[in-house]
Amino acid sequence: MTKFISWNIDSLNAALTSDSPRALLSRDVLNTLAREDADIIAIQETKLPATGPAKKHTEALETLFPGYHVEWISSEPPARKGYAGTMILYKEGIQAEKIAPRIGAPSTMDDEGRLLVLDCGGYYFANVYTPNAGDGLGRLGERQEWDKCYAEYISQLDQKKPVIACGDFNVAHKEIDLAHPESNHMSAGFTDEEREGFTNLLAKGFVDTFRYVHGDVKDVYSWWAQRIRTSKINNSGWRIDYFLVSDRIKERVKRSEMIDSGPRQDHTPILLEMEI
Repeated sequence: MTKFISWNIDSLNAALTSDSPRALLSRDVLNTLAREDADIIAIQETKLPATGPAKKHTEALETLFPGYHVEWISSEPPARKGYAGTMILYKEGIQAEKIAPRIGAPSTMDDEGRLLVLDCGGYYFANVYTPNAGDGLGRLGERQEWDKCYAEYISQLDQKKPVIACGDFNVAHKEIDLAHPESNHMSAGFTDEEREGFTNLLAKGFVDTFRYVHGDVKDVYSWWAQRIRTSKINNSGWRIDYFLVSDRIKERVKRSEMIDSGPRQDHTPILLEMEI
């Protein structure tokens, strides 16, 4: 059985080096992930510089996750500094080749370190941090183009061998995937356009593993807004983090669930176990 974890960490630097209350909560989550002993760990929103992890980051990761290789891609000019970024940790013994694709995305999205892929021999493992539509939906049009480019790229991979795709997709697909759908139809992450983009992605031959395993279970989310102090206490959340797999390997999925991140708001890690 192979175990995978995905987590939007919202600043790897802070989680590894800061002693702020939030950073300590993030470090607690990292310790939880270390105990899970996953084979592959995908991290989004690392917010590292273009040069990647510094020595202090590398040493901290080696302490937390001994025996793992680390691959990363960061935001680089002309994109913003210290923005977005993805990373994958995978156990020594796994034979994998790093791919950092450019998918023809609009604006600076291909330069923001949003998509990192491992060719693991028998399958592809894709880690994505999907762009947010932004305040006032100012980036919605570009986000729609990203969704099309990403879906086409992942579909091309799937034509070669099965795909496990994970990350922060920044969309609650259906009304059951957020606590208050009635008041969020014009909110970033729940517009008709973003939801349609995710539907189109699944239609290319992929399965939302959480729904595959759990059906229409309610009130299970992966993200709670930091700016609302009671969002997690009241479970007023969204499910915007996913593990998708190629339809032809869905029967191999054994577990797909959230990992408890304690009192920390924002994203919680998600877990997939399958025979691969």
